[in-house]
Amino acid sequence: MNENLTTDRQTFVTHLECSITGERYEADQLHGLSRAGRPLLVRYDLDAVRSAISRDTIEARPTDLWRWRELLPVRQTANIVSLGEIETPLVPLTKSGGPNVLVKDEGRLPTGSFKARGLVMAVAMAKELGVTKIAMPTNGNAGAALAAYATRCGIETIVFCPDDTPEINVREIAMQGARVWRVNGLIDDCGAIVGKGAAEGRWFDFSTLKEPYRIEGKKTMGLELAAQFGWKLPDAIFYPTGGGTGLIGMWKAFDELEKLGWIGSERPKMFAVQASGCAPIVRAFEAGEEHAERWEDASTVAAGIRVPKAVGDFLILRAVRESGGQALAVGDPAILKAVEAAAKQDGLLLCPEGGATLAAYHQALNTRLVDEDDKVVLFNCATGLKYPMPEAPQALDRTQPIDFDAL
Repeated sequence: MNENLTTDRQTFVTHLECSITGERYEADQLHGLSRAGRPLLVRYDLDAVRSAISRDTIEARPTDLWRWRELLPVRQTANIVSLGEIETPLVPLTKSGGPNVLVKDEGRLPTGSFKARGLVMAVAMAKELGVTKIAMPTNGNAGAALAAYATRCGIETIVFCPDDTPEINVREIAMQGARVWRVNGLIDDCGAIVGKGAAEGRWFDFSTLKEPYRIEGKKTMGLELAAQFGWKLPDAIFYPTGGGTGLIGMWKAFDELEKLGWIGSERPKMFAVQASGCAPIVRAFEAGEEHAERWEDASTVAAGIRVPKAVGDFLILRAVRESGGQALAVGDPAILKAVEAAAKQDGLLLCPEGGATLAAYHQALNTRLVDEDDKVVLFNCATGLKYPMPEAPQALDRTQPIDFDAL
């Protein structure tokens, strides 16, 4: 952990706020959804933050997630649980993407995915608020991050995942100390089990956006982008969208940074990327709806964005529309083609969800939603090493003459 975090620190949280009604909730108390059944957003005294620190102060600190501590909710340093959350790099994708395409490679984070950002914050706050037992539904990577952080600070954890969750995810969840159960259904079916158990007082529900603090961890993606781009934001962001916590968090981060006076009013076009086999946000966007109906019979190779119904749907749609962006769906063949292109042309191994953003970028380029001159960031949300790859069956018999021309 950063040596600057060895003493208790000041935090500037004032209250929590219902994302749809604006109703205020006390900070430093355990909350799930608001009384309206919607996510709670953490609010800060940004005037006090502005007086306490400057951009120069931030830039002088080590470039990890905790450099943003005044804009994060954990009050007691002793409650921070860390596995070394770095600032993830921006990797050019010049051949398979274009001259102005960068990938924010979140696979460099602990447990190999961007889920570490949200879960490190949510678990730290659970520890601070006295939670001792957690349950969560997952398509894989979130469960792995939760298991790692919860185990590290001694919180009992139960994880439910669809029975076709990638095997490596199921095994890493179990290996890192959680009890993991496969369920014959989708992630919202798993969520229903978690919700029932929470209602019976068996555990605290850690489902996406059903506790307030995963957004605060995920918003550090937006804070990092601002600093990495010299306090000017890119022209467009393509984000793989299931529950949409990161997209919502980045939009919140940009608003907070502007109120601090650290960036201007310009915003990237936000592109919510979904798979054609599970695209409830795209359907709602195209229909002009504020909420997205559940997507039936969801199916895609990109398991991380196979979320039939998102509790924060209206927040995703709001950010996309306010930014002048769009919700886009791409098919599985295009996703797999993009993963292959990035690996074979640029040497970067994307996860399927990251491949979806590359495929969506080309779709947006072809339909003139973006231009080649636009500075674009694609999010690769997990290391591609966690996912199946094509076989490489070539072999040589060293006892036989070798045809070097055929190699």
